[in-house]
Amino acid sequence: MRHVETRLTDSVLLILTSLAGQPRHGYALIKDIETLSGARMSTGTLFGAIRRLLEDRWIEPHEQDDTSRDKQAYRLTAEGRRQLESEIKRLEQLTRAAAHRLRSNPA
Repeated sequence: MRHVETRLTDSVLLILTSLAGQPRHGYALIKDIETLSGARMSTGTLFGAIRRLLEDRWIEPHEQDDTSRDKQAYRLTAEGRRQLESEIKRLEQLTRAAAHRLRSNPA
């Protein structure tokens, strides 16, 4: 399991963000990510990232009432939430630095 604070890929950031709201299965993740980002994530990208996130224990399987089509739902773990919070802080610092430089050096 990784404990090193690293920059998250866009795909992982979007998956963790989606799962921070509620547990979701694959299709619901794809639809929510599309709403969040305006871009459609491929199923290959999604399930490759899900596999790694499960291995790292950033997400875990979640039982849902709707098991009629063998849909596996996932939810964020405490470690996944910590990683997402760390990335949010990193992005906020980067955004503040970029905004400061733009204000300091007008074109």
